[in-house]
Amino acid sequence: MSDQLRSARLRSGSLVLRPWLPGDLPSLLDAYRDPAIRAGSRAPVEDEAAAERWLRDQEEGRGSGLRHSFAVVDTEFGGRPVGNVVLVRTAPGSEAAEVGYWTAAPARGRGVAPRALEALTDWAFTVFADDGLVTLDLLHQVDNAASCRVAQKAGYGFAEVLPARPPWPREGHRHVRRAAGPGR
Repeated sequence: MSDQLRSARLRSGSLVLRPWLPGDLPSLLDAYRDPAIRAGSRAPVEDEAAAERWLRDQEEGRGSGLRHSFAVVDTEFGGRPVGNVVLVRTAPGSEAAEVGYWTAAPARGRGVAPRALEALTDWAFTVFADDGLVTLDLLHQVDNAASCRVAQKAGYGFAEVLPARPPWPREGHRHVRRAAGPGR
C-alpha cells in the first residue's frame, strides 16, 4: 500500500480526518466511557490495554489496505479527536465495502458525523474507483434513530431491515450509497 494512502488526511470544513495516533489514547478512552458508543461497538474499549490494542488494530488494518479508520478532529473543538469514521473492505477489488462511525458525546448535534461520513465516502469512491468500489453500506441497530438521520444526511438511502445476529441483539438497518457515474 502506498504511503500516501496509509497517511491520508481528509478535510471537511473545520473537520480533519487523519489516522489515529498513539497520543489519541486519552480521547479514545474518554469516548468509550459513553454507554452509547459502547453499545454500538463491535469491539468495546474498556481500559488502557484495550485502547492500545484498538489503536494497533487500526494501524494494522490500514497497513493491510482493508480497514481505513480515521480520527475525526474538529479544529473548533480543541483539536482532539471527537469521532471516528471507518471504511472496511472484505477484499481488494470488491465492489462493496462497509462504513461506520461514532461521535463522542460532547460533539454530538453539531453535524460532525454526517460531515465526516460524507468526506470518507467521497474519499473512498475516489481512491478505490479503479479498484471496483461502487457501493458502500452503513449498518446500525434498528433502535438507533440518530444513525438513520446521519445516514440520510450523508446520502445513504435506507435499503432493508436486517435480522438480529451476533454481536447485535436486535434487528438492524442497512443504508446504501452508490458511486455516482455512468450506469450507476
